[in-house]
Order: sequence, then structure tokens, then C-alpha cells
Amino acid sequence: MLKYIINDLLAALRYLPYGIIAGLFAVVILYNFNRGRIKRGRDVVSLPAVSCLVMYVAVLLAITYFSRESGSRSGMMDLELFSTWGINNRNNAYVVENVLLFIPYGFVLAWADPRQRNFFRNFFTGALTSLAIESMQLITGRGFFQIDDILTNILGTVLGFLCYWLLRGTGRLFGRRAKGNI
Repeated sequence: MLKYIINDLLAALRYLPYGIIAGLFAVVILYNFNRGRIKRGRDVVSLPAVSCLVMYVAVLLAITYFSRESGSRSGMMDLELFSTWGINNRNNAYVVENVLLFIPYGFVLAWADPRQRNFFRNFFTGALTSLAIESMQLITGRGFFQIDDILTNILGTVLGFLCYWLLRGTGRLFGRRAKGNI
């Protein structure tokens, strides 16, 4: 199973340039946006955090949606809980990869948007994002709608959120103190 996970993670690296390009666009746009906010005496948006969020979402969409041909998969729905786990090592790897795929999402959401530092809001955003991806895959035939994917993606979001809070709580997040505004 670990062999499948490593191979799939390495294969996903080919989508990183899309994320980098999206992140660079975000930097340019946010830099100008922040200049206007500074002139008006308002708080600025975190350039590194929001740029990382944009990069991640671009890679996420490339992996889960745009890398697949429209209609390449039959519009199938699997609403049975835990139907993917235990069939074989390949399917088990998919389950683990779905968790891993959303760990950065929970982390970067909380880092980029102070409103997402609430557990339930972060959880809800991860659930909605996963539901949207699964629904788009079903409608366009670019993937299968699986309840297991939604649950594992939510688990990944929660783990990412917990990682954010652990790092923030220890004061180690990017060298800032825990009581400071991150």
C-alpha cells in the first residue's frame, strides 16, 4: 500500500506548476489589494497565507477534477460507508491519499482566514469543498461520487486544522508567538 501512496504522491507533483502560477497571480493581486487597504488604514491580508491557499486550491482542482477527461468515468454514486477500505491495497491507498490530500486544506484555511480558525467553520468548509468536488465529478463524469471520499476529505481537513492549532499553540508557527496575531 505504501508503494502506491508514494507513487501517487510523486505523480501529483506534476500539478505543482499550476499551483505556483496561481500563487504568483495571487501575490500580484494581493500586493496591490493590500496597498489600497494600507492607504485606507485597514488591516492587510496575509500575502503568504492567502497565496499558499490559492496554490493549494489550484493543485487540488487539477488533481481531483481537471486532470480527468469529461465523461471518462460513468456517473456512478457509492453511498455505502467504508466500501472502499479493505478491498485491496490499491483501494486502501486511495483512502489514505484522500485524507492526506485535505490535510493542507484545513491548515491553510485557518492560516489564511481568521474566520476559519473556528473548528466548526473549518470543518464545514472542508465538508462543503469535498461535496462540491464530488458533485462536480459526478455531473461531468470526471469521477465517482463516493461518500467515503467526503468522509476522508473531512478527516484530512480536521487533521490539518489540528496541526495548525498545535503549531500556533506552541508558538512555533512561522516564528511568531502563540499570543500574537497570525
